[in-house]
Amino acid sequence: MRIIAAIDILGGKCVRLTRGDFSAETIYNKDPLEAAKMMEYNGIKYLHLVDLDGAKSKMIVNYRILEKIASKTSLEVDFGGGIRSDNDLRIAFGSGARQVTAGSVALSSPSLVQDWLIKYGNEKIILGADSKGGKIAIDGWQQESDTDVIPFISEYCSKGMKYAICTDVDKDGLLKGPAIDLYRGILSSVKVHLIASGGISSINDIIEIKEAGCEGAIIGKAIYEGKIKLKELRDLC
Repeated sequence: MRIIAAIDILGGKCVRLTRGDFSAETIYNKDPLEAAKMMEYNGIKYLHLVDLDGAKSKMIVNYRILEKIASKTSLEVDFGGGIRSDNDLRIAFGSGARQVTAGSVALSSPSLVQDWLIKYGNEKIILGADSKGGKIAIDGWQQESDTDVIPFISEYCSKGMKYAICTDVDKDGLLKGPAIDLYRGILSSVKVHLIASGGISSINDIIEIKEAGCEGAIIGKAIYEGKIKLKELRDLC
């Protein structure tokens, strides 16, 4: 299972939100590149980079930061937040993203995302399937749809999608454990490389996610709050 560190960018800074609440922002580093280099130094290979400004604006915003991290570290970056158009996707890949997460656009414009799968291949596009109360949450988690998570992922996988990130919004940033039951439910219903996100607070949580069958685990606040030491992750990697 892949260990994936998370950096969320808001106003050019490395921040974490609680349950997607933009008013509950904590700044952990004013320089996202510095945070990325620290992770690289400690043996992390994969980075989940989220453009929160882009998610709010519904278009990519912080691509210059993506470009810096991709060009000045060896981290393999998957990038999300504000990807809504062909141009956004071109900018993300052109700025160094290895993979791009299609979140809100996957719900609003499924034909566009399916075109991306055909054009770029299923190693490049990740489905963003974030859940709030079992329903897909969109627009930086500010809106809750009527679409159930499992059928949503299943439909995309039937069209060739390989990877999906699923964050339980109700657990994100609370450090009270991941949504193991949700992940087991998805994996018992859909053949997908599932990446877990939200609520991870300990090495035991990571092990539990692996035992549930997930392909990756995204870890953010637990690193910044010192709940999980980077040395522990280095040893685990």
